[in-house]
Amino acid sequence: MPIAAPRPCSHPGCGVLVRDGTGRCPKHPKKTWAPAAKETKRITGRRLQAMRADLFRRKPLCEPCQEAGRVTLATIRDHRIPLAEGGQDDETNEQSICEPCHALKTKAESARGVRRSWGNYREG
Repeated sequence: MPIAAPRPCSHPGCGVLVRDGTGRCPKHPKKTWAPAAKETKRITGRRLQAMRADLFRRKPLCEPCQEAGRVTLATIRDHRIPLAEGGQDDETNEQSICEPCHALKTKAESARGVRRSWGNYREG
């Protein structure tokens, strides 16, 4: 006697009925869990304050604005390569940036992260 009725595969867009209780059809097995890659540890406290002050002393203007021909005062210390994507928290990976440019950059990074996480659901 069956324990439960067949259910559709839980993979987005798949409607194959699954009878074994796993929730996934043989075409869409669940990926095994793996720990996330280690992010670079952020610098904090007085050391960060000193690095930030030094950056704004050296580069007081927003670097992306300067490349676009605008002159804007920088207010944020930003990582060119995000720490979550393997960038380092040091002088070689920092830039001075204004709030509007930082918002655009953050939006693009967020979209990349969403595409990366949803990439596991693509059929291949």
